[in-house]
Amino acid sequence: MRSAVYAAVVIAGLMTGCATQQGSTFSDLFIPDGEAIYERPLEEMWPEVRQYFTENNLPFREDRGSMVLETEWRQEFGGSKISGFFHRYMVLGKRESPTQSKLWIIRITKSRNKALAPPGRELDWGVARVVGDRGGGDTAVPGLSPEDFEDYLDAPIGENSFFAESGQGSRDLVMEWRVFRTISPKLMKEENAPKPVKVAMAPNAKGDVAAMDFECGLPILGLGKHVKPGGVLLLGEMHGTQEVPRFVAQTSCQTAVAGTPVTVGLELPLESQTRIDTFLDSAGEEHDWLKLMEAPFWRSPYPDGRSSEAVANMLEQLRQLRSRGLDVDVFVFDHPTAHGQKREDAMAATVRHQVESGPKRFHVILSGNIHTRTKKGLPWDKSFKPMGMLLKDELDSVVALDMAYNSGSAWICAVDSKGVKDKLDCGIREAKGRDNGDRFFVHTWGGTNGDGYHGVFYVGPVNASAPAVHKGLGRPGAGDNSASPVEDPSPKLASH
Repeated sequence: MRSAVYAAVVIAGLMTGCATQQGSTFSDLFIPDGEAIYERPLEEMWPEVRQYFTENNLPFREDRGSMVLETEWRQEFGGSKISGFFHRYMVLGKRESPTQSKLWIIRITKSRNKALAPPGRELDWGVARVVGDRGGGDTAVPGLSPEDFEDYLDAPIGENSFFAESGQGSRDLVMEWRVFRTISPKLMKEENAPKPVKVAMAPNAKGDVAAMDFECGLPILGLGKHVKPGGVLLLGEMHGTQEVPRFVAQTSCQTAVAGTPVTVGLELPLESQTRIDTFLDSAGEEHDWLKLMEAPFWRSPYPDGRSSEAVANMLEQLRQLRSRGLDVDVFVFDHPTAHGQKREDAMAATVRHQVESGPKRFHVILSGNIHTRTKKGLPWDKSFKPMGMLLKDELDSVVALDMAYNSGSAWICAVDSKGVKDKLDCGIREAKGRDNGDRFFVHTWGGTNGDGYHGVFYVGPVNASAPAVHKGLGRPGAGDNSASPVEDPSPKLASH
């Protein structure tokens, strides 16, 4: 009886429950609540699983006879040297009953981020970790510079994963159902099976791409119900972390892969727009980086976190997605010469114009969490109307989310601790949060809190991201290879 009932539920879910555009399509933005059960014995199901990964260009190694395979590493966002996150799948076939089976798919994530590394990773486990062949060790790679050799050791390619700084594994229900929806109709010999929603292709994209061509990271829980054409997601952040820009990049990737064009709005000066447009359409070479970051904004004497290395890397990640054919765009909306209410009015007008000009696009707007509030007033100014409030009153679909995070650090500018007027003290500061796990998620309350937020977006433990120029990413000048920073590369601690 259980078999017949579950099969009916599965078929109903295939045809209706996960549809987003029509009854014959499904979207990966909606994370299923339960397991996918195959109405076939494990031995009949497994060959189709192997074929699925082969057809989708995911090379794997298999422990034959045990129904377990492991794919090779793929880099997040499609090959950006600076993304620093890699993913692979471990696929385990499980016997539910003599006539039923299921898959467990574990997504394993590795990172170059030393801040996330477990204790002991900093030890030098090698015998001769030297550049070239002078040391004669197995890790010596002729012809690599010290910087490239460090990247080689960090990148988890094949068995070189040993050198990755940190890693974690999470069960990926979205991937389990993605495989199920593809191979179950073949096993059941069903016709008119639902098809995946096509990815949102840029108007000038060449060739066809599929969802499996992109690595967007572990699906963000709760994101799917907010993604829709014309929708606006306001993200109120604490500037200066590594995690928030990655959240925005993952949101953009997962949204576009699920079929909805996405536009990202950043609280950067309006004069940066031309440089950003040029960079997004470029090949991302060194001279493209230098042109992007020639603007005075990136060299402000008071870098408040908006000009961080993580923000610069996010622009590169979005450029990667766009260069591979996804319909991803970026605009900036800050009016730094305006102040107080005039600045809020001007920013809201810029964002509103972008949203109204793209009614078929989903808009992700990132700014400090004062601007994204949707209720009037601040403790020091009861008449203050934040950008979020103005947008909520003028647009049809606005959801405002405050940042939630676990404790860590952030690069923050605050009033000088020594009491010097008109001076900010910028550096790494402790950030106190609450532990809700390591996985990104979106949670809404069904109403708003006292600040007008509909919910939160959670990014896990936070780590400070120093200004991009500390890594030399933007040093102008002919022949500059961006290896020599304009300042001391070691981020300073903020004074207390």
